[in-house]
Amino acid sequence: MVSLGCPKALVDSERILTKLRADGYQMSPDYAGADVVLVNTCGFLDSAKEESLGAIGEAIAENGRVIVTGCMGKEAELIRARFPEVLAITGAAQYEDVVGAVHVAAPIPPSAYLNLVPDAGLKLTPRHYSYLKISEGCNHRCAFCIIPSLRGDLVSRRPDAILREAEKLVAAGTRELLVISQDTSAYGVDLKHASWPWKGGEVRAHMTDLARELGKLGAWVRLHYVYPYPHVDKVVPLMAEGLVLPYLDIPFQHASPTVLKAMKRPANEAKVLERIRGWREICPDIAIRSTFIVGFPGETDADFDYLLEWLDEAQLDRVGAFKFEPVSGAAANDLPGVVPEAVKEERYARFMEKTAAISAARLEAKIGRTLDVIIDAVDPEGGATGRSQADAPEIDGEVHLRDAGHLQQGDIVPVLVEDADEHDLYGVPARAPGTAGLRRLAVRARLG
Repeated sequence: MVSLGCPKALVDSERILTKLRADGYQMSPDYAGADVVLVNTCGFLDSAKEESLGAIGEAIAENGRVIVTGCMGKEAELIRARFPEVLAITGAAQYEDVVGAVHVAAPIPPSAYLNLVPDAGLKLTPRHYSYLKISEGCNHRCAFCIIPSLRGDLVSRRPDAILREAEKLVAAGTRELLVISQDTSAYGVDLKHASWPWKGGEVRAHMTDLARELGKLGAWVRLHYVYPYPHVDKVVPLMAEGLVLPYLDIPFQHASPTVLKAMKRPANEAKVLERIRGWREICPDIAIRSTFIVGFPGETDADFDYLLEWLDEAQLDRVGAFKFEPVSGAAANDLPGVVPEAVKEERYARFMEKTAAISAARLEAKIGRTLDVIIDAVDPEGGATGRSQADAPEIDGEVHLRDAGHLQQGDIVPVLVEDADEHDLYGVPARAPGTAGLRRLAVRARLG
């Protein structure tokens, strides 16, 4: 399996692998040992499409028997024009079609054992954290995005099914649940926020209700892709209570009202700043991550300067940026005011310089504090790498520890922060109060 793209595509890959393992298939660690190669593609940007096509080409060159799935499945003609030898092409989330294509390409031996799958399914992530997809598709029609044409409108999963999956993941060792979808805030809209039986009561198909129930399972719960609807305000108290991690991933995309209008995004940026201040009053430790697009068609110098000033006000903790890139089929391609590439580069550099300075200041303020950290890796030299509650895996910063050789992957430990840079923290595992005295008493007892 070659899995490209976002965590949502990763979950699709995990589901496909889980079904195939249930059918008796084994996974090959390399091309040479595989009877067939699955390539789960990304089609969000033209550059991502080229990466996907490159992965298909590599799989064909190395193995020759390739099935393509994922977002680029919508462009089967393009794929077949370049790679006519591809065995089958399916779209995003078409799990049964993918599995059926594998059965045809590599028929399962009649003597295969079928009890090879753990309850939590097969995962491509480490054991201690898991992505939990709650819905597919999106009802928005942002000018720069073609996700609705790739994955369709919003289709939410039943809340009881999500919670059962989460329970199995936690029972199998998951310490952190990363909730993902195209639009987490819209969860349950298509289900009219109906309720389903759960644990002797009921649970509503609604973001706040689902977050509250997930928070009762004993694992960290991190919310991704949160669109800033008004009811997001009701999730922040759950963070203050400790049920949900104090972390919001909100893709604001821009701050200039003119650019937001062209993007077909909400344009009340002043209200957003007011809400961010309100969230921090309720939950002072809340970390807000976001992504932005620079160089969108029609973006003027004044629009970009407005964005930089807005960032000074918002003081977001984690920020990423993309230079606008036309995507085949996106409405933004037809907008006037194309920004020259040199201007995009210059604005991108200024944007990253600004956000790096903000990040450095916010991380420096954590020096001297003790933070809970989940351990991702321990090295033989006694160091370890982990993440605080403000850090999602692979997209945010890390916490680098010394004197941590006694820890294990998946441990959640208090860490004293000793230093910081623009992106990461540095520290040492904090000792519980009084442990030195307890050790001395134990020594005396043994000596006596």
